[in-house]
Amino acid sequence: MKKNLTISAVCLINNQGEILLVRKRGTTKFMQPGGKPEFGESPLQTVIREIHEELGLQFTAEDLTYNGEWVGPAANEDDTVITASIFTGHYDGVLAPLAELEELLWIAPEDALQREDLAPLLKDHVLPMLIERPAN
Repeated sequence: MKKNLTISAVCLINNQGEILLVRKRGTTKFMQPGGKPEFGESPLQTVIREIHEELGLQFTAEDLTYNGEWVGPAANEDDTVITASIFTGHYDGVLAPLAELEELLWIAPEDALQREDLAPLLKDHVLPMLIERPAN
């Protein structure tokens, strides 16, 4: 039987239209910043906390746009399905990986789709969404 995980993730886009991808320590797949909720947290509260923990950024609700929910396979956990709340935000600056993050990568969505090391959420939903509806 498959496990179910609920997560919140953010698509951070810079001034060049690139998306920020992150890779967690000990894993091989790139994904968006984000994670699992703590008890009682809403998806928005979760993503704001995770952005702060993983990237050191202070975002508010006004800084993020909700882009809906996606259900699909987890990137790094076998027999696991994720339900992901997706948000989009803008950031243009230098970042360093914090917490469990090992690597950060700014990349154009079209270029990212050519990679083999992407989480299913990113490859199957987020990147096609961004390419179809570019950031202004």
